[in-house]
Amino acid sequence: MDPLLLLVLGLVLAAEFVNGWTDAPNSIATVVSTRVLSPGKALMLATVFNILGAMSGTAVAATIGKGIIVPEAVNLVTVGAAMVGIIAWSTFAYFAGGIPTSESHALIAGLTGAGLATAGPSALQLSGWSKVGMGLLFSTFLGFGGGLLITAIVYRLFRRAAPSSVRKIFGKAQLFSAAFMAFGHGSNDGQKFIGVFSLVLLLGGVHSTFHVPMWVILLCACVMGVGTSIGGWRVIKTLGLRLTKLEPVDGFCAETSAAVTIELASRLGIPLSTTHTISTTIMGVGATRRFSAVRWGVTRNIILAWVLTFPICGGIAWGTTKLALALLGPQ
Repeated sequence: MDPLLLLVLGLVLAAEFVNGWTDAPNSIATVVSTRVLSPGKALMLATVFNILGAMSGTAVAATIGKGIIVPEAVNLVTVGAAMVGIIAWSTFAYFAGGIPTSESHALIAGLTGAGLATAGPSALQLSGWSKVGMGLLFSTFLGFGGGLLITAIVYRLFRRAAPSSVRKIFGKAQLFSAAFMAFGHGSNDGQKFIGVFSLVLLLGGVHSTFHVPMWVILLCACVMGVGTSIGGWRVIKTLGLRLTKLEPVDGFCAETSAAVTIELASRLGIPLSTTHTISTTIMGVGATRRFSAVRWGVTRNIILAWVLTFPICGGIAWGTTKLALALLGPQ
């Protein structure tokens, strides 16, 4: 195989590994922080249901693989440079304090920056970007509003129940909501790098048309699981412990709201940020008790990382593409 093709495939897997550090832990952050599951058991649950979710469809993979940039207008250097931007930014955010970054936005920004450097505006697909905009609305407003609404309903229904009974009931219920959240993460976020991996196989001439083989799904899902097992605790601590205090009932509401939002987006082929979604649902759950229950200082750092993701990842990918094309020549 072409050494450049192997290098870019390796970069995609490295980005997926970093995704396991900084994004996949979102799906199990609340179930670990409420002590319903140990980190080890939560990881096993997340790995299994992430894989099942990734196998449940390919709509999001198709949007990422051929809906953000025009496959015919880019090359392996384009995709490789996008992966460099993701790896650099997400690794920095992780070691800078376990800040959960949006791999969705990093991936989209990286592909966009590299695509512009390769072929200019003609490389971009406006139809895919409209779905990105819808994903922002889904993750922000549906996430926060859903967390607020579901928590208010559950609190209302169980207002007369003893706290010990509520904890026991939702300690069990959270096992299902955590599995649902992990499945939703796989069905949306897990598909994104699967789509990129499949795009690289197309650009490298391995496949003549864009499609997603089962072995690609399994490989990417397993690499993501390894990344989560090695370094996921930092992000779990930020979302599950530092953002607001969570009880099992709160974790159930946050996970259920986030999972419903993510699943709806996945079936519509809309790539959204699971980091945004679970973060905003946790904020909505915390705000149900009182506005000050949310630690807005931590929230500010998370939002700042979200805002910086687009220009930083896009800029790194653009610069890396220009440098690689200057050194290697047109591909």
